[in-house]
Amino acid sequence: MGSVFQRWVGVEALLHGVGLGSCCLGQWDSLCTHAVTLTTPSVEQLKLVNPSQYRFEHLVTQMKWRLQEGRGEAVYQIGVEDNGLLVGLSEEEMRASLKTLRRMAEKVGADITVLREREVDYDSDVPRKITEVLVRKVPDNQQFLDLRVAVLGNVDSGKSTLLGVLTQGELDNGRGRARLNLFRHLHEIQSGRTSSISFEILGFNSKGEVVNYSDSRTAEEICESSSKMITFIDLAGHHKYLKTTIFGLTSYCPDFAMLVVSANTGIAGTTREHLGLAMALKVPFFIVISKVDLCSKATVERTVKQLERILKQPGCNKLPLLVNSDDDAVTAAQQFAQSPNITPIFTLSSVSGENLDLLKVFLNILPPLTNSKEQEELMQQLTEFQVDEIYTVPEVGTVVGGTLSSGICREGENLVVGPTDDGKFLRLKVCSIQRNRSACRVLRAGQAATLALGPFDRSLLRKGMVMVSPEMNPTICSVFEAEIVLLFHATTFRKGFQVTVHVGNVRQTAIVEKIHGKDKLRTGEKAVVRFRFIKHPEYLKIGAKLLFREGVTKGIGHVTDLQAITTKENGLEESLGPGQLSF
Repeated sequence: MGSVFQRWVGVEALLHGVGLGSCCLGQWDSLCTHAVTLTTPSVEQLKLVNPSQYRFEHLVTQMKWRLQEGRGEAVYQIGVEDNGLLVGLSEEEMRASLKTLRRMAEKVGADITVLREREVDYDSDVPRKITEVLVRKVPDNQQFLDLRVAVLGNVDSGKSTLLGVLTQGELDNGRGRARLNLFRHLHEIQSGRTSSISFEILGFNSKGEVVNYSDSRTAEEICESSSKMITFIDLAGHHKYLKTTIFGLTSYCPDFAMLVVSANTGIAGTTREHLGLAMALKVPFFIVISKVDLCSKATVERTVKQLERILKQPGCNKLPLLVNSDDDAVTAAQQFAQSPNITPIFTLSSVSGENLDLLKVFLNILPPLTNSKEQEELMQQLTEFQVDEIYTVPEVGTVVGGTLSSGICREGENLVVGPTDDGKFLRLKVCSIQRNRSACRVLRAGQAATLALGPFDRSLLRKGMVMVSPEMNPTICSVFEAEIVLLFHATTFRKGFQVTVHVGNVRQTAIVEKIHGKDKLRTGEKAVVRFRFIKHPEYLKIGAKLLFREGVTKGIGHVTDLQAITTKENGLEESLGPGQLSF
């Protein structure tokens, strides 16, 4: 907990330390071409010239396994020995090896894309080079790889405009035209400021080409054409919508976060706070410096150095990597997935399109954080779906949106939803499922979707509920304990203080009932605190990350114990569960 506090303080406080200078990506290049442990498997092959039929079948089997491990993606390094030695191949050998790799990919229904080539120094008169190749296919179950990226940054930093340019395929006119399709409310269009959470999709096909709304594509066509999908969660930048931004980060479980900083204003407003939220919740983040077309080169460099200085502080302990070329983007994507301390920085413009392609290359190669084995383990568990949004759709009925935390959810499946205000769970049936506006029969753990519930009464539902398998005995509680670190409070934090608690998709006011071992807390101190929800019981799990706030007061921690209320279907039975509290 102390290290989490240090990370937060490193971005919350006014930092005046001197930066250590820009990290040169060239220093990383030699490391990056060696084998690295990535979630997307990296395969080293010296050469694949005219293999025998037996050898070819063996290589195809290996490729199938690699693609399965990487959830449809694998990176092959041609010209590198198994021990990581950069030997390189001649032009003729490389051409023959790529031809073999292409045959292997066709055999398993995949495509290959050359990421980069580089000449190597080797004891030979003939020029030799190594090549890095991305192999990608649509998984056999037709479930494309889906990564969720939360978009953070201060108001007017260009978040929605950047997403509009990426997803619509057209540059902005400098007056915000690109962002208009992203807004959900009239007041957002009038003010130009996002106040709600919206979702936008950007696809990549098996060849690594961008698939978006250009050429009059629909969302269904984008999903059908894509092997990999990036779902952007556009969050609000204004401070008065902070609770909405926190809900988006805690509830929608983003894989990564993209922090957008305006080149002409630098680190201002809520930028530090959003950076601190991403670090406190341990969401890996990269940085995009936008609006470089409005500034001189010196202004952009000043903003970059300002960010580097903050990222290198002991509270953050990050290593910034400035991306200036396609080669840098490939290196940054691979190293970013491997090490949580690396933070890529992009400088681009949504008006001129400068360096926009580098961000697309990065997103295309960015591997998932979980491998297929972890995904399988989650799918073996009982069904649990978090309710984040509730709608009423004409001729469809009640629809809920959210994320499947564990298990598998099928069309027509019977589940129970709750807890209600009196702690009950109610029966319901999943009538249909949609992912990214496309029909889907099966939903797997980690995927976000909307579920149609037919005539189920919407008034019985609220955000923060869960839909679970009837076999599960969900633990609900009104009283729980958490080990917390008080990040900031103007005076002292005492018994009776009320805060808004965020735990996953749960957001409710709670009152501090007891601080164990202390009468009060000051900024920077930690303790085990007992909270009581003031309205209704909630579904919580021990170990869940917790974030609480009230005005300028902020704190983080994790749930350590619950006073469980054991439920029976459509009924309520009071008892203490196995994790009972002592009073």
